[in-house]
Amino acid sequence: MKIRALAAVLSLVAALAGCSSAGNAILQTLPYAYGRNPGVDNARLNPNFRYLRITVSGRVALLALGYIDSHPQGSIEVWYSAEREVLRLQNGRLVGAVGLTTEWRNVRLPELPAWSAAARDNQAFLWTRARDVMPGYRFGVKDKLELRAIEAPRRSALQGMDAQGLTWFEERAEPEVVAGLSAVFGIDADALLPPTRYAVDFRGGQETVVYGEQCLAADLCFTWQRWPVQAAGQK
Repeated sequence: MKIRALAAVLSLVAALAGCSSAGNAILQTLPYAYGRNPGVDNARLNPNFRYLRITVSGRVALLALGYIDSHPQGSIEVWYSAEREVLRLQNGRLVGAVGLTTEWRNVRLPELPAWSAAARDNQAFLWTRARDVMPGYRFGVKDKLELRAIEAPRRSALQGMDAQGLTWFEERAEPEVVAGLSAVFGIDADALLPPTRYAVDFRGGQETVVYGEQCLAADLCFTWQRWPVQAAGQK
């Protein structure tokens, strides 16, 4: 079933994609992705698939859900672009990114509190993420993170939803010791990453992360938003 779903979604995005120029391929997901073209927001989408709306440096693209991996700490959604770049999200957090100029592999997260619990807690929650980073195979990179609820930001890339109706969170990173080859050769694995933000929808007794702002490196940041077919003008 997973193989069929993956083949179908890759066929879909390949059919939608036109010829692309060189550059960060996350921008090349659909023909609409070149520049500030509003066409991506009105594209006729197949209602049998689920989508992420991605923005990078003011450009817009769509990714399609390939399949969902089961995991004890929460299902992992695997999203594909037309160029077969892959983003993996677990409870709204990035747990993998492959095919971009910076890649995160083998991301390890501890057991984290539910978003609803974090929203009720007035204290910041401290936790540590471990990841392997390419290029250069810098393994064991650790990020000491501080999660806290915040007010809805005045500016974001959120589309078609009321920011005030969502609950917002921010994760800030602090410097952490780097292990592995990075430590041996004295390589700075990453400049301190900018904060990550999440918007969570608690309606209907659910807790769904519907929007995020994420950086893979200090110079590679993007936003993502769950993009239902009806949000793209479908009836």
